[in-house]
Amino acid sequence: MSEDAVFRHTPYDGTSQPFTVGLKPVDEEDWLDVDSGLARQLAEKERLFKEARDAVFRAEPQTEAAQREVLDLVLAHLQRHCGTSHQVDGDVVTLTDTGRRVLLNKKPDLLTAARLVQEDLVLMRPGPDGYRLVAAALCFPSSWSLAEKFGLSMTGIHESVPGFNGSRMGQMVARIFDNLKTGQVLCRFNWSVYPDGELHHPEPRQIQLATAENALARLFLRVERQTLIRLAGSGDILFTIRIHHDPLAVLERQPDRREIAEGLRGQLLALDPAQLAYKGLVATRDGLADALAAVSD
Repeated sequence: MSEDAVFRHTPYDGTSQPFTVGLKPVDEEDWLDVDSGLARQLAEKERLFKEARDAVFRAEPQTEAAQREVLDLVLAHLQRHCGTSHQVDGDVVTLTDTGRRVLLNKKPDLLTAARLVQEDLVLMRPGPDGYRLVAAALCFPSSWSLAEKFGLSMTGIHESVPGFNGSRMGQMVARIFDNLKTGQVLCRFNWSVYPDGELHHPEPRQIQLATAENALARLFLRVERQTLIRLAGSGDILFTIRIHHDPLAVLERQPDRREIAEGLRGQLLALDPAQLAYKGLVATRDGLADALAAVSD
């Protein structure tokens, strides 16, 4: 984001709670989240597809039809709701801000769809052990690896998430997946704190700060906007992840900075030891909380 930009999504202000399901319905027109970072994020996707394709794209056999459904769904949405940023003409989509052209007749279809949107695209397919990850274009993971999670069920994917497996949260997610209706769009937010502005972040992070004073100058708030939508033909579920990476250095410029700081500080202080460790904030939480407490009105 630009240094004078307003934070687009702030779930840490109290509108969402960490380590909860938090899925809410949204209108179909709000499914994809396009903003001024489109060109930059798509350029980074292209770099990763070229230089590290095996790390960011995988697909099982027999997912081709579902991949085509995803591409068709994305194209239909872009035509209906994103005419200012995407121009669809036959087998070509032109990105209006850069003039870059994306050819639609190139396989695999899930990779083509991922070249059009800022979201990462993950296909989940029902199986004996619940829904499992069968295809993904995942360029911007938040401390997890596609190679490690590919083919796993929801239980396996969330093995390291505190309070997910064997708890009400995991059971609720399983029921939501089973009961999701075609045409329904569900959305949730997740947030974390990162030491840099890199979008591609498969490795776990442990954040260290020398002093509380440098917390806001050095750290980034990483927000994941996640959606679920069922594909009408295959019955698979498309899980999308859209990354917003906001530097805390510009928190003081936000018009609602006080509310943001108070909300984030409250959520940080409410994390238990397992949650702190999962978010990589064991050594940083108190210093960051102190820095947030000093944010001016």
